[in-house]
Amino acid sequence: MSDTDVSADDDRTIIRQGRNFEQEYRLDASEVGDFLVSLGEQLRDGEELTIVDEEWELPFAFGEPVELEIDYEGMDEPELEIEIEIPGRTDATAPHVE
Repeated sequence: MSDTDVSADDDRTIIRQGRNFEQEYRLDASEVGDFLVSLGEQLRDGEELTIVDEEWELPFAFGEPVELEIDYEGMDEPELEIEIEIPGRTDATAPHVE
């Protein structure tokens, strides 16, 4: 399979490992809240998450630990930045001692 495929169920491009991908949105707070709740439920309930847009789908098997960064800039125009870094899951196992 290539690093991007078209899903058989629809016309979405599937984003695969081996490709860099970035998409930025400007949304109202309630839409972002809904997205974060859905993302949080997938993180809490499983080991994979899938982010979907009209044109693309990004399945991601994640590992631990997830890094959460909170950055508040209170000068001039106050701004709160919340960043989540989710590592990919690896199939590597630890060596054993004999």
